[in-house]
Amino acid sequence: MEPNLNNNNSNDFVTKLNGYLQQHHSQAHRVLHHFLSLDRQLILRSELIDNYQQLCEEVHGDELKNTPLAMAIKWSQEAVLTHSSMCLALRPRIGVWLYVCIHVESMGAEKVSVGDFLRLKERLVNGSEWSDEWGLEVDLEPFSSEYYKPKESRSIGRGVEYLNRRLSSRLFEDMGKGDQRLLDFLRVHSCRGKQLMLNDVVQDVVGLRRALRDGEDYLETQDPAAEWDELSQELRKFGFEPGWGRNAARINETIQILQDILEASSPDTLEAFLGRIPMIFSLAILSPHGWFGQSDVLGRPDTGGQVVYILDQVRALEQDMKRRLYEQGLDIEPRIVVLTRLIPEAEGTNCNQHLEPIIGTHNAHILRVPFRNDAGEEIPHWISRFEIWPYLERYAQDAETELLAELGGRPDLIVGNYSDGNLVASLMAHRLGVTQCNIAHALEKTKYLYSDLYWRDNEDQYHFSCQFTADLFAMNTADFIITSTYQEIAGTANSVGQYEAHTAFTMPGLYRVVHGIDVYDPKFNIVSPGADSQVYFPATQTDRRLHHLLPEIEELIFGDNTDGMSRGILTHRDRPLIFTMARMDRIKNITGLLEWYAHSKALRGEANLFIASAYIDPQRSSDADERAQIKKMHQLMDRYQLNDQVRWVEGQVDRERNGELYRFIADQRGVFVQPALFEAFGLTVIEAMSTGLPTFATCFGGPLEIIEDGVSGFHIDPNHGDQAAEHIAEFFARCKEEPEYWKEISQGALQRVEERYTWERYAERMMTLSRIYGFWRYVTDLERTQTQRYLDMFYSLQLRPLVSTIEK
Repeated sequence: MEPNLNNNNSNDFVTKLNGYLQQHHSQAHRVLHHFLSLDRQLILRSELIDNYQQLCEEVHGDELKNTPLAMAIKWSQEAVLTHSSMCLALRPRIGVWLYVCIHVESMGAEKVSVGDFLRLKERLVNGSEWSDEWGLEVDLEPFSSEYYKPKESRSIGRGVEYLNRRLSSRLFEDMGKGDQRLLDFLRVHSCRGKQLMLNDVVQDVVGLRRALRDGEDYLETQDPAAEWDELSQELRKFGFEPGWGRNAARINETIQILQDILEASSPDTLEAFLGRIPMIFSLAILSPHGWFGQSDVLGRPDTGGQVVYILDQVRALEQDMKRRLYEQGLDIEPRIVVLTRLIPEAEGTNCNQHLEPIIGTHNAHILRVPFRNDAGEEIPHWISRFEIWPYLERYAQDAETELLAELGGRPDLIVGNYSDGNLVASLMAHRLGVTQCNIAHALEKTKYLYSDLYWRDNEDQYHFSCQFTADLFAMNTADFIITSTYQEIAGTANSVGQYEAHTAFTMPGLYRVVHGIDVYDPKFNIVSPGADSQVYFPATQTDRRLHHLLPEIEELIFGDNTDGMSRGILTHRDRPLIFTMARMDRIKNITGLLEWYAHSKALRGEANLFIASAYIDPQRSSDADERAQIKKMHQLMDRYQLNDQVRWVEGQVDRERNGELYRFIADQRGVFVQPALFEAFGLTVIEAMSTGLPTFATCFGGPLEIIEDGVSGFHIDPNHGDQAAEHIAEFFARCKEEPEYWKEISQGALQRVEERYTWERYAERMMTLSRIYGFWRYVTDLERTQTQRYLDMFYSLQLRPLVSTIEK
């Protein structure tokens, strides 16, 4: 049961805590003395709990358990310690925070503001008792106080459901104004100069009701299969235009749904009706950084799952758009444009190609627009995602110009991806007045410990000041935000979500955020992607297998090293394979998995390790982090003499072969391991599970939700590699004793993917969301005009000066 901690309850808790501190002075002092004696200024949740449990074990009995102080430790996410106090950031329930300071000398506790807590952290960083009282403080809470928000944590990520429940009743109870707004909304729709839905015959709500009755009476006399062209002459007399449906049956259904709304609206009815309105004919998807292409790019720096995600997304969205338009009787070809960066020095890729059709689509393209310097000259070479900030404002203007020319007008929806794409989407959507959707994929602030507090330490390499500022700006300008998992928004009962981490933070000397984003905001929606079912399908579907690739795959895994693109030759070919495939960076933790394997005698005796990642020669990489990780891989291989048990090949970019690679390893009764320190979603986890390959994946991030532990795969803690290795070894040992166990987990993985993670479900949900948010944006102030003005100022006075400090 989650504690319902409102302001009164928080005061009650502090009162109880004070009572305990006074009445049990000796016990409480022992706890505080222990933490202060650690001589640490900042302590994270895991260390707080571990230390408190240690104290409880040292003290016989339960005197330290089940106390207000124990509850405070349990709720704490971090502690700030001085020589005389211990200040705690408490999270009594998801998305709800309370800040408490306990003074050792007086043994008293007081509630402090989030600003005071952040100022205390700033003083630690500054190394003095001084903090900038008049420094910039960002607080967006006053702008959102008038908007409806859910109260229960289970409603987080279900924003559109909540909006429909709250706003539909409010809208249509408003003395007929809701009916008029709906009528106005229906009359604005057109496409390429063609009026849709209603014409001038319908002048008011009374006329709309009359038209619906007349239309229904007429259609009941017609063949249900009769199409619009046969019916249009009469229907236009009533006020109808194309868009209601392809045939008489579909048109009549749409009319009846609208009648139900006008009679007594319900959230489900409104969603069903909006899902039928032809609103989305073209959309733009922004993904500027990295090497965005359809071949020969995966595994390059800044280029991985996001590219795969977007290309699969485009194919699924186009199919859904075509289906909806066809069902509504419109023979209009939808358009999708993916805007990315043109890189003249393309290194054998297509990244220097201005316009490229997307394979597997009818009318979707990659439109590449170059970065330019202040003189207007194209930047020829690849640039790290951490270094691109000075180019994005000019890029947004250039990309907008080319997009409008390509589409012949503005898009109906703009979708941003990652920090840079979301920033460009924000600028573009604001200028064009178009609905904006953001997809973060991964927010960098949660990847690097205290990256906000010690931002200066990483500024030369990562420019986090720009990225965190851009993230804060973009997530607040978006009309709606898509996440793949609940955790991405709000974490778990014991861990903070990626977006939640932007609720309050400080970058000393720059600004402090006392209210940056609210995870209860109804703009958040969980829409999980899938894997391409044409590429990633079960190993048991032998008639679909690419059998001609098996010799290549056997050579890839069991071959020699003569080509310089691999290391290690497996001597025990009869052993199952532990497979991992990801970029070679610190967060993906490939070197961590190698070290787990090296230290585990049991695991080395059960299976071989097969790694597909990066380059073998570090000099071939242009990314500093990747080069460091490659060198570490070689050092570990040498130190633990792994050349006969580990096969390391360069990153694999052929998706068709990768699908068969997963299946080949499934044939060998192997497993897939995703060992990342943090994984926002885990597309490779879905890919592996889609082929029936049992999967062990990090418990930090999306895989915690994707996998049902022990049913459709297994969770592992990357911070405890010895335990993870033991868990994998035990799985192989059990499979020897119970041969059906491998198949049981395999079937569980396949069932989980089919139920939750398909692109068809994703596309249907995203297109529905786009229509619903577009509707509410039109009939209410979901545009949040006042908030936008505040954010415009934040962008101009904060982000632009920060960007100007980065050398182009």
